[in-house]
Amino acid sequence: MKLWGGRFVKESDELFKNFNRSLSFDYILVKEDIIGSIAWSKALMKSNILTAEEQKKIESALFILLKEIKNNTNQILNSNCEDIHSWVELNLINKIGKLGSKLHTGRSRNDQITTDLKLWCKKKIHILLDNIIELQKNFIVNAESYHNVIMPGYTHLQRAQPITFSYWCLAYIEMLKRDFSRLQDVLKRLNQSPLGSGALSGTGWKINRQELAISMGFDSATNNALDSVSDRDYVVEFLSSASISMMHLSRFSEDLIFFNSGEANFIELSDSITSGSSLMPQKKNPDALELIRSKCGRVYGSLTSILTVLKSLPLAYNKDMQEDKECLFDAVKTWNDCLCIAILILKNIKIKHESCRKAAEEGYSNATEIADYLVKKGVAFREAHKISGQLVLEAISQKKSLNELTLATFKIYNNLIEDDIYQNISLEECLKKRVSQGGVSPCQVYKEIIKEKHRLNVI
Repeated sequence: MKLWGGRFVKESDELFKNFNRSLSFDYILVKEDIIGSIAWSKALMKSNILTAEEQKKIESALFILLKEIKNNTNQILNSNCEDIHSWVELNLINKIGKLGSKLHTGRSRNDQITTDLKLWCKKKIHILLDNIIELQKNFIVNAESYHNVIMPGYTHLQRAQPITFSYWCLAYIEMLKRDFSRLQDVLKRLNQSPLGSGALSGTGWKINRQELAISMGFDSATNNALDSVSDRDYVVEFLSSASISMMHLSRFSEDLIFFNSGEANFIELSDSITSGSSLMPQKKNPDALELIRSKCGRVYGSLTSILTVLKSLPLAYNKDMQEDKECLFDAVKTWNDCLCIAILILKNIKIKHESCRKAAEEGYSNATEIADYLVKKGVAFREAHKISGQLVLEAISQKKSLNELTLATFKIYNNLIEDDIYQNISLEECLKKRVSQGGVSPCQVYKEIIKEKHRLNVI
């Protein structure tokens, strides 16, 4: 069934038909199309275009259709319809006859499809928001469980200053909070209904669009029909939010891939999220993390795709915009899958306390404390920095940690150094000193854990 054709005298070429069809992917929107159609039938009734009895028949038939396709989408895919809108209308007409043909009065596929897509986005955003919260909860559980694990922090992938595993977890919670906030903003801006905009200039029927919008769960109706049917900003914003969040998940994956390596040996990943080698029996590969890391590029590609489609596109609707769906559907699924896998990874992670601490000690991550110690003794920071660097070289030459150097060795470089140097450069003291807001001191980390547990309702 075609929703057009009166001015055509020739049938469409089969090659063009297949090229033009979108049913193979927009069938995903069947529930949203039926929900929007039911709301539209009620609006038509209130405008006296449908009688109450006609509206009731249409609504009842649409609900039956919704029930029929609930667990069987193959019947949609096996049809020859052009898109999901024509499939719903055809099946409605098959159920109730010509009355079904009245439903499209005053409505265009242009406002219909963007309404469907917005309804779908709203549903998926709520699922994603829930999973972002769940991932944060798993970070906070690990932060509390491993609050006493000291490990090296890194800059340039070089050991820098000591941190704790809890502190590392809290960093990703901050990233996820921003992801959550961005997604809320997307929801806020897309929560306006375009239904009733018609093809591009509004409808000639007396439709209360504000009431119609609220009936479908939107905050309000859109203000300009021309913009409404051509707006895909919400798709761009959704994919932008997905891309940023996937970037965070990719960094998370890279950190854990490194922590899991034989060279770092900070963590052990569960057998449930790793795989082996077909040749090398000893291998235990972090495939789940590597896939998250790589799928980030896939989501980036979707964002680039929609931006390229919309670039220089004239108002209002153009068939180019049919390309908004496949990239969106794929990216949202990919993002959600990666969030779920990240949750699974954190539920089963094991931290190796001793390896983490040893790396922090051997990496001279407490060298800054020597400089700070000398500054307190009256030495200018630049000079103190130089002395600290020389002591690191001395420790390297002796194959020792800074804590293992003798006091006599310390005094070779500066006579102001006393026995209290060892207390000042202990890893615990390094952490304890960082009491500024956002610092790594155990008291600050504990405060953040309590605050986040309260926010996330983690008992």
